[in-house]
Amino acid sequence: MKQATLPLAVLAAALFSPSAHAQELPGSPRVAEGPGDDSDDEGEKSGGVDGFFAIGPGMVPSYDGSKKYELVPLMIADVEWKGLALEIRGLGARLDLLGNSPVQVGPVFNFRGKRNSDKDGNGRVKLLNDVDSAMEVGGHIGYRFGGNQYGQGEIEFDLSLVKDVSDGHDGLLGTAQVSYAAHRSQKWFVNLDAQTTWTDKKYARAYFGVTPEEAARSGLAAYRPGAGIRDIGIGTTIGYQFNQRWGVIARAGANYYVGDAKDSPIVDEGSKIQAVGGLAVSYRF
Repeated sequence: MKQATLPLAVLAAALFSPSAHAQELPGSPRVAEGPGDDSDDEGEKSGGVDGFFAIGPGMVPSYDGSKKYELVPLMIADVEWKGLALEIRGLGARLDLLGNSPVQVGPVFNFRGKRNSDKDGNGRVKLLNDVDSAMEVGGHIGYRFGGNQYGQGEIEFDLSLVKDVSDGHDGLLGTAQVSYAAHRSQKWFVNLDAQTTWTDKKYARAYFGVTPEEAARSGLAAYRPGAGIRDIGIGTTIGYQFNQRWGVIARAGANYYVGDAKDSPIVDEGSKIQAVGGLAVSYRF
């Protein structure tokens, strides 16, 4: 039986306003079909297109380190065709070139929205410079193993590395994630996941640094962070399938800043914990 990928991510308000911020729902766990759900078998046999999308509301921090939250649309879309799997995750996308193989590999594209400090900043962050939007390009590799015929018990590891190519933050980000398919049934699924992200000094200084000029203007201490682990996070994804076509997915997660990111004056004005959540109605075709 075919397994369908159900990644979760936020379609941030940058789709509707150039000043909004792209944020992620951490984790992108896969979801296997439940027993008896063979709605994709014909498409698989014929080499046709199989797909999935979901849309609903999500809540995310306004920017890296913010304690303010904003309501944004949550959208997910996956398309599988002739051994290729395209996953659109809000403002990001990735292509799996190996299809249903235990190994996943392919390119990654992410859009990260602008930080409008005056509009969205907490406290003295309002007086800092804005950070321009960024287009991040890179790749990912993963491996999954275990699990029964419905996917329950499956474990997946994933590594990704992206680089800003648009002069936004000009930095590198590397993310490592592990996910576990805790439950699968005809109607329900539960996934658990954990992740951590490393950034280089360019990214860290763009989002967590304070230049001497900004310090003089804002009253925050000047701060020059270096490369290192940005955060660690955990999350859970729960889904219910009404029938072969329609379902609902809920996602909740939180990341905790560590290292130089945690010590940033910007985070001191905001929060070291970045929580996200969303609820989406899903449809398979």
